[in-house]
Amino acid sequence: MVQETKTKPPRTKSYMPQRYVLGLMGFLAVANAYSMRNVLNLTITEMVVHHHSKHDKIIIDPDSCPGTLEIKNHSDPSNEFDWDEKTQGEILGSFYIGYVLTHIPGGLIAERYGGKHVVGYGILTTALLTILTPFAARHSATSLIIVRFIEGLGEGTTFPALNALLAQWAPPLERGRIGSLVFAGNQIGTVFSSVLTGLILEYTQFEWPTVFYIFGGIGVLWFLAWYFLCYDDPASHPFITVEEKDYLRGTIGHIRRNKNLAPVPWSRMALSLPLWGLIIGQIGHDWGLFMIQTDLPKYMKSVLKFSVSQNGLLSSLPFMIMWIVALFSGWLSDYLVQMECFSLTTIRKIFTTVASIGPAAGVVAASYAGCDRTLVVTLFTVGMAFMGFFYPSLKVNALDLSPNYAGTLMAIVNGIGAISGIITPVLVGFIATNSTMMEWREVFWITFAVIIITNIAYIFMGSGEVQSWNDVLLATEEEKMEWEAKKEPIKKYSEESCGMELTFKA
Repeated sequence: MVQETKTKPPRTKSYMPQRYVLGLMGFLAVANAYSMRNVLNLTITEMVVHHHSKHDKIIIDPDSCPGTLEIKNHSDPSNEFDWDEKTQGEILGSFYIGYVLTHIPGGLIAERYGGKHVVGYGILTTALLTILTPFAARHSATSLIIVRFIEGLGEGTTFPALNALLAQWAPPLERGRIGSLVFAGNQIGTVFSSVLTGLILEYTQFEWPTVFYIFGGIGVLWFLAWYFLCYDDPASHPFITVEEKDYLRGTIGHIRRNKNLAPVPWSRMALSLPLWGLIIGQIGHDWGLFMIQTDLPKYMKSVLKFSVSQNGLLSSLPFMIMWIVALFSGWLSDYLVQMECFSLTTIRKIFTTVASIGPAAGVVAASYAGCDRTLVVTLFTVGMAFMGFFYPSLKVNALDLSPNYAGTLMAIVNGIGAISGIITPVLVGFIATNSTMMEWREVFWITFAVIIITNIAYIFMGSGEVQSWNDVLLATEEEKMEWEAKKEPIKKYSEESCGMELTFKA
């Protein structure tokens, strides 16, 4: 006798399902990580004086906004550090050097031993070093570069370890929503840090070091909550219900981290065209994202002459809208996957293309909006809003290609993409030496070209299908037999509704 029932998540009474607890805490992990990473981007505009030129020279920008005619040997005595654009670029880029180095180790450790401690202690390390940032800056620029480099080492494990956790906790039909929730913490962290930093620096009596103490302290508090609330997988969670555990096991499967785990198929990965497409697509996305996150505050101040509080608010606005779009697009992605009207590969490519064309066009258009501040901010905001479609596409694509090696894949993809964060601040320091509108326009055109070219590569090379090298060994033959004895999901398609129902064979 065959009994057919739809595979819906189990009903709950008065508690939040533990997969959503992990999703919420993962969201706060990413938000904290980006807050601590980005707080220097805005604060540095109030820490440094304008660098003295060797020659008394008036720089005239024919496209300058009112009030931008400056004598380059002028300085603001209220700021502490005399760092030129090149030094500032090295400081801002040093974080990403460390960030790249710990991606693969973090992913491998998380896959074998679990992601809870990898994520937790990585964020804690960054939090403690954020608190120490003012002391390092006042010692020397070199000390600050070293601290930022070590911060990057701590934070570089975050995304690979979170991806390994999502492979254990996010069912396929909820992957877009939970993945978008977690990874879109990027935007909230950027918004929160930018707005709060601007308000503190302009409207309170606190000096700039207070900003680092506040955000570092928040990171420590998050670590304490994470330690007690989150676990590596459903099997090890002491508070999860039997119903939710059975649901996750029935939709995700059972993969156990131990010494019997199949070795990472490095050679097969290296020859995988879809993986290379994902890497190239990530490079383009990160180039645009890191350029805006790191350098938009400098553009707002040096070209448009916004005050620090205006700078914090308006620099964060694109990311606030991006967050809203990311949550909507996550729901939309899951809906389209469930309806089966398009293949998963097609959905990922459409969403990635939207996430590329919008920001690329927005930043270039903003550079031609002149000194119309409202129009410039609108173009940046609308353009970057479309980047929200990145989270249920490229960001979860590693889970599509290989759920069993999700941590390693995220390490490879995110780590290589993060190289953009090293290059873009240095590139801005090299091109926009005088911070003129024409110099910044050149920066934005380069960004446009990188985003569009990498997106085209992803369209031809990307895929949403599980790859053949995803195979992994189960822990024991007994566990394999136990799993196979469980209810077996069977797909039943409804052509009339373009839909999919999951039924169980009793």
